[in-house]
Parts: sequence; C-alpha cells; structure tokens
Amino acid sequence: MQQPLETSGVPAECPAHGNIPLYGPEFGSDPERTYDKLRSMGHSAPVDIAPGVQVELVTSYDASLYILQNPQLFVRDSRRWNALNEGRVPEDSPALPMMGYRPNALFSDGAAHARLRQAVTESLATVDQSRLIRLTQQSADYLISRFSSEPLGQAELMAAYAQPLPLLVFGDLFGCPPEIGDRVIAGITGIFQGTPGADEILGGALGELIALKRRQPGEDLTTRLMVHSARLSDEEVLHQLVTLLSGGTAPLTAAIGTSAALYLSEDWPTGLPVEDAVVKTLWNYAPIANYAGHYPTQDVELGDRTLRAGDPVLISFAAANNDPKLTAHREQLSPKAHLAFGAGPHACPAKDPAFMIASTAVESLLNRLPDVEMRVPFGELAWVAAPWSRSLVTVPIRFTPRTVAQPVTSRQAPSSSVQAAAAHTGVPQPPAAHRAAHAAPRPKGGLFSRFRAWMNGE
Repeated sequence: MQQPLETSGVPAECPAHGNIPLYGPEFGSDPERTYDKLRSMGHSAPVDIAPGVQVELVTSYDASLYILQNPQLFVRDSRRWNALNEGRVPEDSPALPMMGYRPNALFSDGAAHARLRQAVTESLATVDQSRLIRLTQQSADYLISRFSSEPLGQAELMAAYAQPLPLLVFGDLFGCPPEIGDRVIAGITGIFQGTPGADEILGGALGELIALKRRQPGEDLTTRLMVHSARLSDEEVLHQLVTLLSGGTAPLTAAIGTSAALYLSEDWPTGLPVEDAVVKTLWNYAPIANYAGHYPTQDVELGDRTLRAGDPVLISFAAANNDPKLTAHREQLSPKAHLAFGAGPHACPAKDPAFMIASTAVESLLNRLPDVEMRVPFGELAWVAAPWSRSLVTVPIRFTPRTVAQPVTSRQAPSSSVQAAAAHTGVPQPPAAHRAAHAAPRPKGGLFSRFRAWMNGE
C-alpha cells in the first residue's frame, strides 16, 4: 500500500454516533465548523454526502493536491464505485446525478480523458476574450433592465441576476437559436432543482442543436466540438456540452453572487477592485465545495486512514483552501494557488473565462446601479444547505430605481482585463427600441428568447 503523507497522530475514526453528515441545516448554517471537526480526524474522514451514501472526504490542502495530481493511483471513472455496484446506494439518492458515471471528460481517465479534454480545451480556446466580455455585459444589461425600474428599488440578486446570467452566456456561446436556448435553460435549471423530466428536456434540446449544427455549422462552441480533430460522436458532443453547462453555470452563479455580496459588504475595503472580491470568493467560499470523486486503484494509506480500492474519495475544495496550515502564510502564495478550479489533469479547462465572466458580471452591476447596496449584512446571509456547492440562498439589494435611459456612472474603474477588451468592444447599451419603450410588454417565449428579442430591439 502507498503511504504518501505522514500521519497526523490524531485518531481518525468518526464519533460514536456515526459519520458527520455533509447536508442539512446544521451543515449549511456553519460548514466551517463541520470542516474543523473533520480536520481533527486527520487528512481525511468518512462522511455521509447524502443519506445512506458514505464517501471519504479529504480536507487537507497537501493531501488534496496529492490525489488530484496522481491520476494513476486515483481515477475518476465512477463505475468502480463499490457501494453502487453492490446495490448499497439508494436508487433515488441525490448523490447519483452528481457522482454517477457519464461518458464525458470529467469521468474519464487515460487516453479517453486526454482525447475528450483536448477537444473541450481547444474549442474553448477559440472563444474571443473581447466577445466574451461583450456578451457578459449584454446579458448583465438585459437582466438589470428587468428589475432596475422596480418602484421600491429592491431585488434579490441570486434569482434575478446571478442564476440566469451564466445561462444566457452559455446559450449564446453554444450557438443556440432562441427556442432551443429556452429548452436548454429549462432543462439545466430543472436538473439543479430536481424537476422530473429535466434530463429529457436538456438531452432533447442539445440533440436538436447538434443536428442543426450538422446542417448549418457556425462560429460557436458546439460546432467547434463537432469539427475538432478528435472526431467526437454526436453523443460525445452532447455529453461534453452537458458537462460545460453543469460544471460552469452553477459555480458561476455562486461566484457572482458571493463576489457581489462581498464587494457590497460593510467590511470590504474601499478602492479594492472587483477582481479581489472574486479571488477572495475562490479562496474562502469555493463555489464547488465538495466534489471531484476519485476511486483508488488499490488500497492507499493516507495518514491514519486507509482508502480502500473502489471506495469514493471526494475533495473538499472549501476545506482545503482554508486549511490552517496554509492560511498562516497564504499571503505569500500566488492568488491562483487556490483549488477552486481543481488541479492536475482534471483541472477546470475554463478557469480563465469563468474568472472573466464573474468579474465582468459584478462590475456591470456596480456600473449600471452605482448606489446599489446590501439590505442584509454579509454575515447574516444564508448559505445553501447542500454539500456540493458553496452558494448564497439570497442576496437582497436596494438601489435607486432607474426610469428610462439613465446615464451610466461607473462606481469603480473597470479592471485592467475588462478595460483592455472594452477599448475594442465598447460598453454595450440597451437597444434603442428597448430604451424608447422600456415599459413595453415582454416578448413571448422563455428567458433566452426574450434576451435575443431584446438584443434585436424587438
């Protein structure tokens, strides 16, 4: 057996009353307290990720890096999952949609993973930075236009802004026509909300999108994946698109909401740029909190724990980023040394675009609503009581209502990356027809259809 890390000298067994649950109100209200308990048990500890589903959770930064960077010993293919193969995982477990095998880069290893990841990485590399910023700003403008004229000058930022914005961006990047984009958004939203039939809605919409791009290729991510030299099948393209959606939209929602709340909080130092708030979010409130299932190919000793071959090992990015052994000298580390985007061969291939979208989204909010402020102190905000993500439930804000086309007054100077791109793209404004008829009835259709109609001045 392997023994990569020295033992902590602390008994690693769980308390007498069983594993610590990583779900429910107690965990959601104070996850840091849970992580502190788990750290006292060593580099890792057994937890229940869902009722009746035990995993080994790694809370140490060094141990997390060791696992993430050791793909020969720790693989990602969840078809090795012992408890699942033995029928010990409830069929309706909420852990299954998150951990069950899918034929995508996330759950692949070796040559299969390299082939799929190359297609995804090189397709993402074709996305123009200026276009991405412009698209994020346009999406922000549209969403802000929907709530900024509310007479009370109040809104809930998560539902009205942070949740839909990444969906609009991805819909456009995928090259979705309005009607297909509506169903893609309905499907992925339904999956996260547990809506019956959401999988079928998303799969059907993406299948139609792929068929459309076979007939009419475009300058979009879907087409780029389809024409890549890796020669992905239509089914493989579909699963990579699902991975990009599920792995990109929910974490971006969390990052936008938390970064905005941090920047607007009473403790945020005046003059620090938005990018600092995003970096602090990635360090202190990792949007993907506990994930990245790994399966040892043989028994491995990790401190005082034995990780059994085929038993799931999850990385607590949230706990590892806040490892006390790390935080003592964290100011000496690179701002990018956090694990919020993972590490090793399965690190997020879209980390730079994700950072840019989150920063631009928060900057757009501040620039369009210069006097926006929080209605609740940051420390009193509630977090989603789920193990997978670190996301705020609500971010209540208030602002001076905007009537027709009020001039935009920047609350802060744009970051250097946004400023450079804006020199080429310009800051987008609502179309003239929309400004002239701000109170006109919204076009029919779903969110993406209405966004595209707004973009076209309809």
